[in-house]
Amino acid sequence: MALTHEDIARIANLARLELNETESERMLTGLNQFFEVVEQISAVDTSGVTPLAHPVATIQDIQLRLRDDVVSEPNNREANQKSAPAVENGYFLVPKVIE
Repeated sequence: MALTHEDIARIANLARLELNETESERMLTGLNQFFEVVEQISAVDTSGVTPLAHPVATIQDIQLRLRDDVVSEPNNREANQKSAPAVENGYFLVPKVIE
């Protein structure tokens, strides 16, 4: 996959970036180099390879420090919403910005 100058112009437009010709060329080169690396990595046959929890585990035994998945913070929703201009059913209400 190789991007074109038109692709860069479209991406810049979507990101609201104003790129001059030099910046656009540098962005095109950088993104195409990135996609080349991704294609090289994607071409590697990883079938039969067990996924790792951590890349360091390939060179040494490590003990992952995982914590229990429990709520540790109190629910302060009502206090946090006291200064909101409008709230309904626990949600902040905001003006419609897209028609």
